[in-house]
Amino acid sequence: MSNKVVINADVEKGKISKHIYGHFAEHLGRCIYEGIWVGEDSPIPNTKGIRNDVLEALKQINIPVLRWPGGCFADEYHWKDGIGPRENRKRMVNTHWGGVVENNHFGTHEFMLLCELLDCEPYICGNVGSGTVQEMSEWVEYMTFDGESPMANWRQENGRQEPWNVKYFGVGNENWGCGGNMRPEYYADLYRRYQTYVRNYGDNKIYKIAGGANVDDYNWTEVLMREAGRYMDGLSLHFYTRPGDFWLGKGAATGFPEYEWFKTVEQAYFMDELITKHSTIMDKYDPEKRVGMIVDEWGTWFDVEPGTNPGFLYQQNTIRDAVVAAIHFHIFHKHCDRVHMANIAQTVNVLQAMVLTEGEKMILTPTYHVFDMYKVHQDATLLAVDANVNRHKYEDLEVDQISITASKDKDGKVHIGLCNIDNKESASFAIQLRGIKEQIASLSGTILTADTMDAHNTFEQPDAVKPTEFTGAKIENGELQVSLPPMSVVSLTIE
Repeated sequence: MSNKVVINADVEKGKISKHIYGHFAEHLGRCIYEGIWVGEDSPIPNTKGIRNDVLEALKQINIPVLRWPGGCFADEYHWKDGIGPRENRKRMVNTHWGGVVENNHFGTHEFMLLCELLDCEPYICGNVGSGTVQEMSEWVEYMTFDGESPMANWRQENGRQEPWNVKYFGVGNENWGCGGNMRPEYYADLYRRYQTYVRNYGDNKIYKIAGGANVDDYNWTEVLMREAGRYMDGLSLHFYTRPGDFWLGKGAATGFPEYEWFKTVEQAYFMDELITKHSTIMDKYDPEKRVGMIVDEWGTWFDVEPGTNPGFLYQQNTIRDAVVAAIHFHIFHKHCDRVHMANIAQTVNVLQAMVLTEGEKMILTPTYHVFDMYKVHQDATLLAVDANVNRHKYEDLEVDQISITASKDKDGKVHIGLCNIDNKESASFAIQLRGIKEQIASLSGTILTADTMDAHNTFEQPDAVKPTEFTGAKIENGELQVSLPPMSVVSLTIE
């Protein structure tokens, strides 16, 4: 068969929340320290300790929301250790990630400054696993209370007069695992208790996020929605894409065989099934879809780069990661009625990062470029796409060869995202454009592609994989004729 695609520009399917393009920065490896925070005395150019090159790169992709301080780190993080004069802050051992010393120089004030510089929403993850109700309650008070109180007074003593606006607050993280190894019934009760004291002060209204399921643990979602659904605004979901076994070997980030290319793509497509099945359970208890699904950890997870600390989760980032990112965005768009936010793991130097640093050097990854190409979909209107596409078979694997999404922005421009997952064959096909005015003023496009499956950027060759103008599309007789090279992600704009 040949690929058949119809875009119905006059059939709108809902709003694609900009928060689907969110990020996650944990105290893990070199994400915070060296990656984002270098300190005010560093020779690396910085703004109050936050390195400028990374800051400018992240501004470019319009980060809408940033999750912090974890991850597993969140449930051993005690926020009071990270405020006040830095020289007086408590030092601790980061037991989850590499056993290194955490000096707490990057704390609440530094994180909120980062969010202000990025013009993004902070998403704070609170400590349920090893923290108290009082500790969590006082953190919210410290950040958001505008008035006379012990915590507000303490914030002012530490240099911040006005309260911050904190919309998103996670009540625990992975409480089925590193966040306490809890049963869903137990966590549901704990969540109900803790969230009671995550209070709204003044005009600050908090969107409370409960810790959701590990991959396909549908019972967890069932219990949480049944027992605590009315007390939450969002429910998280975590799923990492990898071709191998989590414990026995996840697969290499570069130099991998062809089978692992397709196994990784197959795993990326599995996100669609996960969201569909978890959403079905949520629909039973929340048919109005008031509770958002928050996919606040997603992305590729491979074996660490040889010679690096295994607890730092540092991996290279290839054209394969770019394809995985595009597939995920298409899936999140499709489910925009339920998926309110997604946060890729992680922002800098960890897992599927946007940016890699080495001393004063910085490079952008292929994944970064997909975020940049796809930022046009933030807060746009999802358009109906009817696609019947070829299936690609490789040994025991079978996946769609192409993936597609389309949206319309506030100015009426139609943006189309296309992805050819085949590592060898191009894909040529026509897209019927329905509901678009006959006289199209312009068609423009950008492509990210490569010649090898593991093509990536290095500090010696920082632009080996970067976007270029796409010339493989034209409009004829009301149809969009497209030819996608192998291993490619394309963004088209029709005006």
